Amino acid sequence: MLIDTHCHLAEFARRGDLSAVLDRATAAGVTRVITIGTCPDDWSLYAGLAAAHPGRVDYTVGLHPCDIEENIPWESQIAQLPAYFERSTGSRAVALGEIGLDRFHLPKDVETATAIFTKQENAFRAQLALARELACPIVIHSRDAFPDCVRVIDESGVDWKKIVFHCFAHGPDEVRVLRARGGRASFTGIITYKNAQPVRDALAAQGLDVLMLETDAPYLAPVPHRGQPNEPAYTAHTAATAAEILKITAAELAGRTTTNAREFYGLR
Repeated sequence: MLIDTHCHLAEFARRGDLSAVLDRATAAGVTRVITIGTCPDDWSLYAGLAAAHPGRVDYTVGLHPCDIEENIPWESQIAQLPAYFERSTGSRAVALGEIGLDRFHLPKDVETATAIFTKQENAFRAQLALARELACPIVIHSRDAFPDCVRVIDESGVDWKKIVFHCFAHGPDEVRVLRARGGRASFTGIITYKNAQPVRDALAAQGLDVLMLETDAPYLAPVPHRGQPNEPAYTAHTAATAAEILKITAAELAGRTTTNAREFYGLR
């Protein structure tokens, strides 16, 4: 049994493919998925999916740094988040995220980029403060902004044990920074790519104790599906590679990562 701890089901749901996607996941041994909220457009959709598929689909809510729009006040969007943690069991969010910082998608104009990044950081700080109040898990998006994310989290006072840096794409030095603070990384199909040895080294450095796996579907399909749309069933390919890296059996890998995910997200 495996859990895909980070995917985006909106595209599948909106085109009517979700049932088939979940069936293929179950057939591959992926019995639970966590679909990750990035903006108000998907928060209510995901709450509905969780209610419709109890014990099969869980969800998070958060304002992604790339979804902070210039003409919409981020404050009014973040104000909607607490309500998703007050819902009844089965449609309650299991974490706040994905939130964080992203320099990769900034425009080249320095002045504009600086203004956008400042807005990202302010929204990130506000959501970390909310997560601290809620005492909930936090899913971090960090792209070309690892030191900045660590700094802001340090300054926020949140419990690092509630932090996961999703889709980890750094090396062992960065994963040790997280572990020294009590945080963790989760890993995608990137670990199956030939040019991703530093990421495999990071997985090995972190070890099995807090390891969680994800697809980030529909992005980043693992080998042998690289270049195709990703989906939760492909967690199995990432798991097979992770077991090879850690030199353990597939059964041990599946059991431990499932336990880790259940404990981190408080899944029943």
